[in-house]
Amino acid sequence: MIVNPPRSSSAIVSDTYPIAEVLITLGGLFLIGLSADLLGRLTALPRVTLLLVSGFLIGPAVFDWLPPFTEKLFPILTDIALAMVGFLLGQKLTLPALRKFGRSIIMLSIGETVATSLLVFSVLSLFGVPIVVALLLAGIAPATAPAATMDVVTESKAHGKFTDTLLGIVAIDDAWGLLIFSVFLAIAQATTGTSGAVDVLLVGAWEISGAILLGVLLGLPMAYITGRILPGEPTQAEALGIILLGAGLAVWLDVSYILASIVLGITVANFAQHHNRPFHEIEGIEWPFLILFFLLAGASLELDALAQVGVLGTAYIFLRVTGRILGTRLGGWIGGADPQTRRWIGLALLPQAGVAIGMALLASQRFPDYKHIVLPTILASTVIFELVGPVMTRYALQRMGEISD
Repeated sequence: MIVNPPRSSSAIVSDTYPIAEVLITLGGLFLIGLSADLLGRLTALPRVTLLLVSGFLIGPAVFDWLPPFTEKLFPILTDIALAMVGFLLGQKLTLPALRKFGRSIIMLSIGETVATSLLVFSVLSLFGVPIVVALLLAGIAPATAPAATMDVVTESKAHGKFTDTLLGIVAIDDAWGLLIFSVFLAIAQATTGTSGAVDVLLVGAWEISGAILLGVLLGLPMAYITGRILPGEPTQAEALGIILLGAGLAVWLDVSYILASIVLGITVANFAQHHNRPFHEIEGIEWPFLILFFLLAGASLELDALAQVGVLGTAYIFLRVTGRILGTRLGGWIGGADPQTRRWIGLALLPQAGVAIGMALLASQRFPDYKHIVLPTILASTVIFELVGPVMTRYALQRMGEISD
């Protein structure tokens, strides 16, 4: 009897993709990330924008240098990268920070979310845009890009009251955005007589409440065991294991994995009083994942989308920017934020990325008759906000004097 010898890992991988191609691609992407990081130190452009532009150039829209396997790699990297970003954002919402900035952060966040949605809806519907399209675009408009905002802060080593307020707003924006989108989607379905408006609200409520519950249930035991299993030893495996477990369970339960990760970070930051090493460990390994995430996000940008902006897309971009600025000024005034924060925080909240595209895809599935309007508008505006938004965030931080030379 002839027994087949065990197959090497190279042979197994090469059945699908040549292992040399996989390793060369990953190595090249990391070196591109290094180049973008170095270039970002010499220019006024944040490395997020440089990575997105680099990904766009090597992607199918321009040189088409990326092998096919990267398309399947992107969704996995997105979940991992955003789960880490959410966990680190949660660290900013401790009880001492909330006592200091809580009212200001909440009112700024509510102000920019509500103002952006209402402004987009009222102006678009006033000028004859179909009511369903106006509702859908208004529901998507508040969505933000936590990864881009967080990386601009990290890269520029920004610190201070304005930076803490900005990260606090980004951390809770995801919950408000999901809530607004669910409500507007339900109203759109009720307006068209489509059945299931109540179901949409229930799904939205579950996506938010389920994520919060999951984050707390995982965060409490993590806060207790962290650093106690091996005192004084690095806790990378412990922290990364629970973060990825939480993200996976969130996807399986159909709840927001970003919000679940944020709540996980909030719980650990508030209950693990003995140390904060889990956050330092994740900060140490987060950047390689973000390099791949931003490069592949840039590669997914489509030049054709920009050509379809048109009048509606231009109006949506203008209204979203205006809503951000006016909403934060009003919310900041109600919440007692200082005048300089009210002036610049709206500009720092412009980045918008994959969450908005996901909402647009869901809206297109529910309203296929309006897919040809909603999807191109969001895709085109997302390209612009992904590239320009981080630049504006960095500019606002500079104006506030919170970036060290």
